Amino acid sequence: MTWLKDPAHRRWLEAETDRLLEFSRASLHPDGGFGWLDTSGRLLPGQPVELWLTCRMTHVFALGQLIGRPGCAPLVDRGMRALQGRLRDQTHGGWFSAVNADGVTDPGKETYGHAFVVLAASSAATAGHPEGRGLLDDALAVMDEHLWSEVDGMVVDRCDAAFTTVEPYRGVNANMHTVEAFLAASDVTGDPRWRARALRITQRVLDFARESSWRIPEHYDSGWQPQPDYNADKPGDRFRPYGATVGHAMEWGRLALNLRAALGEDAPAGLLSDARSLFDQGVADGWSVDGSPGFVYTTDWDGAPVVRHRMHWVAAEAAATAAVLHAVTGEESYATWYQTFWDHIDFAFRDREGGSWWHELDDANRPSATVWSGKPDTYHALQATLVPRLPVAPSFATALARGLLDR
Repeated sequence: MTWLKDPAHRRWLEAETDRLLEFSRASLHPDGGFGWLDTSGRLLPGQPVELWLTCRMTHVFALGQLIGRPGCAPLVDRGMRALQGRLRDQTHGGWFSAVNADGVTDPGKETYGHAFVVLAASSAATAGHPEGRGLLDDALAVMDEHLWSEVDGMVVDRCDAAFTTVEPYRGVNANMHTVEAFLAASDVTGDPRWRARALRITQRVLDFARESSWRIPEHYDSGWQPQPDYNADKPGDRFRPYGATVGHAMEWGRLALNLRAALGEDAPAGLLSDARSLFDQGVADGWSVDGSPGFVYTTDWDGAPVVRHRMHWVAAEAAATAAVLHAVTGEESYATWYQTFWDHIDFAFRDREGGSWWHELDDANRPSATVWSGKPDTYHALQATLVPRLPVAPSFATALARGLLDR
């Protein structure tokens, strides 16, 4: 029996979900929202409260509430208060990227963060928060009016505070999390428009990937022309690294399959084969290619490693994608990869003493902090513990609310 069909393995995953939730509780910031934790699980002093992080943790605790974990609902409430209060721009609409005790530290409007507002609000609404649906409708209106480009079938990346100036940079990272958010929003609202937009984004990115040997170009100009040398002088950037990001090949593959399942008979042909190609190329380029177990962070356009450090989220997404590919195809090779990735996570990333997972390891699998310091969130890790226990669609919160866990 493979792990993916083993009730004992599912119990292990459930225990890991609980371990991650317990660690995450300390991220509640006394001034509102969720803050950045160090490796010991303590709030880092001087760090602002960031929009994306507060939204991710609100989503995580909503999932915890939906699986019946006491104490999660009040944390969802605290996250929602921050999204309705200190992080919200009451003048121009939308949400600030970051705030601290003195006020707004980054007034810019990032689509990446706004996509997570949609996700957090979707999950909170599904968990029964009284203001969840209102926040979701507000966030979708901002995405629709200011951040979505109907001409491009994609979202822009960043605007100024008043949404009057759009940064010329375009990127697939914000679009990827917009796909995730739109799928969740479509499940909550019943509006097929968001699923249709998720499909438009996904098909365009898959076209980009196909034209680049399944190494997804991450960075573009305002006309969506690839910028392959972008940040070549900053290859380890946290959100805009140079080259191909191996973990995003995995993440896009999983999202393509989530979308395929959500669309059912209306799904276009090719999403499964494209997901396979992304997974295969990600494994070929990234997995243990430098003599040490684990995925490198980035590669160049010929597949050679650039940043060899290992990021926890890449391993989490690889395990999740392998699980979904196995669920869709039934092929044992994906179950074998799933076990391989979890063995690596358990050996290298799970911090048994300090809690949670190390966010970054060096190329010898020792804790490092060149790209990510501390343990700021458990979003990728916790979702990886739930993916094998849920159907491919609907999205996390909706599936949990429908009682589909371990069904």
